[in-house]
Amino acid sequence: MTDFRSGFVAVIGRPNVGKSTLVNSMTGQKVAIISDKPQTTRNRIQAVLTRDSYQIVFVDTPGIHKPKNKLGQYMVKAAKSSLDDMDLILFLVDAAAGIGTGDRMITESLKDSRAPVVLVANKMDIADREKAKEELEALYKSASFASMIEISAATQMNLGQLEQVICSYLEPGPKYYPDDMVTDQPERVIIGELIREKALQLLMEEVPHGIGVEIEAIEERADSDLIDVRAAIICEKESHKGIVIGKRGSMLKNIGSRARQDIEGLLASRVYLDLFVKVKKDWRNNQRVLNDLGYDLRK
Repeated sequence: MTDFRSGFVAVIGRPNVGKSTLVNSMTGQKVAIISDKPQTTRNRIQAVLTRDSYQIVFVDTPGIHKPKNKLGQYMVKAAKSSLDDMDLILFLVDAAAGIGTGDRMITESLKDSRAPVVLVANKMDIADREKAKEELEALYKSASFASMIEISAATQMNLGQLEQVICSYLEPGPKYYPDDMVTDQPERVIIGELIREKALQLLMEEVPHGIGVEIEAIEERADSDLIDVRAAIICEKESHKGIVIGKRGSMLKNIGSRARQDIEGLLASRVYLDLFVKVKKDWRNNQRVLNDLGYDLRK
């Protein structure tokens, strides 16, 4: 094991630049949920890529943004704390959307980073290449980036090259996780996130940020191979509850059906998903509820 290398790699950037897509594509597993809504990831998630001679532990983070409530504060804190003790930082920008104020703000905050920072230009497959290259060059020159690489996490363009870049920064070290482990997230957390992902994908714009998922029970049936999962979608307003349930329960049924398929893949078992909706007004500013859902600012 003397030649084995390992390291922790933080993936940071503004909301919706493709951090979770990149982590999923690099590990070949669905570790972090994905939607086209900003701030989809709320927790720091560790995903593991193990090869014969090295192990990369990716730390996927919530998008760095200006928080509007306690949940937002938790997300930004989780993102920034992920930079501590990292061996490498991947700063992801959306080349198709262009470089914005948020990207420059993060660049400024990285100038004191002890870990090397690689500028990763994502979505190059759909970007205006000439405009993107001009903006990226200007951003690259504005800070001491270790290197820059153009990729597409969605199409896997240059991901092999990115893996080689990451490996060049790994030091000799232990295998932190077993070969077959792809994430440190408990099953309960992943199940809740899978349900939230389907809700984010199906619901209207004004609802998704105001929902959370609380897993109340996961139980194996003694007389069959079926696993019962009981979960509540938490929303902030009575009016949102009706939208989440839908006409004659159609929306809730659709969310549950899609989520159940992914949960069965995760648990490798048939699943009965009992999904319902609760209203907890202004829960994103209620520290007790945030703690119950795993978003604890004190950590």
